[in-house]
Amino acid sequence: MTSLTPVNLSSGAGTGGRRPWGWFETIEVGERFKVKQILVDPGAKLSLQKHWHRSEHWVVVEGVALVTCGDKSFILHENESTFIPATIQHRLENPGKVALRLIEVQSGEYVGEDDIVRMEDVYGRAEG
Repeated sequence: MTSLTPVNLSSGAGTGGRRPWGWFETIEVGERFKVKQILVDPGAKLSLQKHWHRSEHWVVVEGVALVTCGDKSFILHENESTFIPATIQHRLENPGKVALRLIEVQSGEYVGEDDIVRMEDVYGRAEG
């Protein structure tokens, strides 16, 4: 049976918590990289966003992901992955009836949580 809540990690890697779409937890942080576990609730989606200083690699661990990357949208299943280049608009959605769990590896010159520009957000967090 899989847990649908963040695990307390002893590494003290840092941030995480509940969001309107599910939750995330930082697993590891190093110079120029960050690794997160992300869980997206059924039917939920993250904001349409971009990052100036980092790229992201997404690996689906459980569930199905609807990914928007630039002008393309596609489905990823368990054990499939994609690359999101820096500065490209992207969105992650869970079109399924079960939780979507993925591992995100961020890499770049800066991987802070404030490197995000939201173009569209169903939870009212977009920046004009």
